[in-house]
Amino acid sequence: MKRSFPRTVVDAIVRMSATRTNYWAEVGVDAALALLLAIEGWRHHAGGPLSALLAFGLGLLAFSFIEYFFHRWMFHTRVPLFEQGHRTHHEQPLGYDSLPFFLPAVVLLALAGLFVLIMPVGFALMLAASITLGYIIYGLSHFIIHHVRFKRPLLRRWAGAHHVHHYHPDSNFGLTTPLWDVLLGTRYVRRPRDL
Repeated sequence: MKRSFPRTVVDAIVRMSATRTNYWAEVGVDAALALLLAIEGWRHHAGGPLSALLAFGLGLLAFSFIEYFFHRWMFHTRVPLFEQGHRTHHEQPLGYDSLPFFLPAVVLLALAGLFVLIMPVGFALMLAASITLGYIIYGLSHFIIHHVRFKRPLLRRWAGAHHVHHYHPDSNFGLTTPLWDVLLGTRYVRRPRDL
């Protein structure tokens, strides 16, 4: 039986999403988007440096919750679009499975457009730039955690918190920060062994 065109395109996108090229293309596209949003945000910003810093800080905080939300309530559910790719990551943590390189940029641009509708343009674009930067930091951190063996104790603990998630998937959903795991009670707590 001959496959339909849309299914062939979807299959090609799924195959492409598991490649090293797609992974690094996404980092490049997202970095260009973050820079563009930051420049345009600063150009249109009517406030001073303090409000720009506020937009930056709020964006990173917002991204940390977005990261936690998606990891806990979307990637570890029965929603096939999210669950399947995340399950593949748990099975092959050194793989390059990620979203198609263009999809995060489209979503982040839509988010920036929504922000522009409800707040001053400059602040909205800087907020979106900061969320985009948070996403880049998350992606690179996740890659590094799985591909680098740290010698420094602080970095080993940071990476270890994520590795624990792979063995206890109901805990440690935050990768870039444990903030939401602590606040929402999902931080892994080691139980003492029975003697």
